[in-house]
Amino acid sequence: MGQAFSEAYPPKPTFNVADVPDLSGKVIIVTGGNSGIGKETVKALLQQNARVYIGARSAERASKAIKELKDMTGKEASFLDIDLEDLKSVKAAAAEFQSQETQLHVLFNNAGVMMCPTSMVTVGGYDFHFGTNVLGHFYLTKLLLPTLLSTAEISGENVRIVNTSSSGHTFVKTIDFNTLKDGPARRKLSPRVLYSQSKFGNVVLANELAHRYGDQGITSTALNPGNLQSNLQRYLNPVLNKLFQWFILYPTPFGALTLLYAGTMGGKELNGKYLIPWARVGNPGEGVDDRELGKAFWNWCEEQVIDI
Repeated sequence: MGQAFSEAYPPKPTFNVADVPDLSGKVIIVTGGNSGIGKETVKALLQQNARVYIGARSAERASKAIKELKDMTGKEASFLDIDLEDLKSVKAAAAEFQSQETQLHVLFNNAGVMMCPTSMVTVGGYDFHFGTNVLGHFYLTKLLLPTLLSTAEISGENVRIVNTSSSGHTFVKTIDFNTLKDGPARRKLSPRVLYSQSKFGNVVLANELAHRYGDQGITSTALNPGNLQSNLQRYLNPVLNKLFQWFILYPTPFGALTLLYAGTMGGKELNGKYLIPWARVGNPGEGVDDRELGKAFWNWCEEQVIDI
């Protein structure tokens, strides 16, 4: 109960945007960087001279965000066309990025959906929460790993992979593989459970990534950015959404703090850690550190993308 309360009502932050170091020469991808905490994260990265790619599925919304960010920072982000629910789009996005850049210092797997209707599935027939929040980011990470590993070797520094999870991951204790694709088992679950399972999956894969590549210059973290005002709540009942806005949610800029800390501060000591608001190391929920589950889940995800 102690950490759960502390995550919902965190103390005043001791880390702030002004603490982000100069990022000149760093190449960074932020999925979902056109809105919400992703946009706030991009803003801070641009202010510190990073070269930033905004991964988004809407060129129109991304262009608008890029213009607004340039007006605020004087720096211009680049658009990376990616639809995480469509694995072919993910593959094309990775290829496009690698045609333009030879290095990647930080990958923020940040984009996500919450409480989508059970009727929603991805292009490949996966649960929409899982396909967007987990499998799309897994595939993007897998495709970009050669670039990340090469960057770590050339620079002599640990590169970062930051996975945005949620305190919601604590509402489940394992992964039901029978519910990841559409079918009778999945349709019996509520949007809340499907969302929580996807966020649980984010932490499991972040931990497995840390085990597999931590000794090769990768620092992999998962985090809860906090309860924030953003468009993530767009599928909630309007009345419930308004109550959340009034009594539970914090301004969006606070959410960027934990992402920025995970992506720019410290080093390999953060590998495998779970961060909580605002920019603190905490403890993840029960079950996410099960190595057998981690291996099985990683292998299952690899099987899904092998023929893309």
